[in-house]
Amino acid sequence: MSVHIGAEKGEVAERILLPGDPLRAKWVAENYLENVKQYNSVRNMFGFTGTYKGERISVQGTGMGLPSASIYVTELFNEYDVQVAIRIGTAGGIQDKTKVGDLILAMSASTDSNINRRMTNGLDFAPHCDFKLLMAAYEASKKFERVHVGGVSSMDFFYDETDSAKKLAAHGVLALEMEASQLYSIAARKGRRALAIMTISDHVFTHEAMDSKARERTLSDMVEVALEAALKG
Repeated sequence: MSVHIGAEKGEVAERILLPGDPLRAKWVAENYLENVKQYNSVRNMFGFTGTYKGERISVQGTGMGLPSASIYVTELFNEYDVQVAIRIGTAGGIQDKTKVGDLILAMSASTDSNINRRMTNGLDFAPHCDFKLLMAAYEASKKFERVHVGGVSSMDFFYDETDSAKKLAAHGVLALEMEASQLYSIAARKGRRALAIMTISDHVFTHEAMDSKARERTLSDMVEVALEAALKG
């Protein structure tokens, strides 16, 4: 057991999906995995292991924000020897082309947080995904109409009253979210492989937002892509 995860050694698979929402972890386990066993309920941050197409896969909630994600990712890598970690979640689009419901494959993840600089003793490390996982996700996503590959930015503020989003959009950033940068940085530090796949749930500038039916459909697309990438990447 680790401090925040109640699993025994061997109960967590080497490949894992990481939604922020623990209830989304439960939903993925119930709808996509077979032979499911729950291994964590500490702080109600649910974790499950099952099989997908005969291969062991885990899914673990991480909470919201870089510090919370950092705790779970670090413990999964250090204590449970996870090798492949794929974030699944939602993001806010900041480009005209990133529409609500679109999929984002995050090639890189900048951040306004100081947490990465603390890890690198003040250096501006550029967090990026694993290329093989990215290509596997891209191949799996080809059957869906609207998929974007590019940079996202992981923000400390959800309710940001500055003009940061406009500045990031001017540099080609596709969407804003709150965890990918730290996942990529820790994976790089630990020699593990990581990818973030997100669904655009709302648009920062137009304020368009996804309804409940669209949310279920598009989140299903995201999970399917993530599972295929985890197996083949």
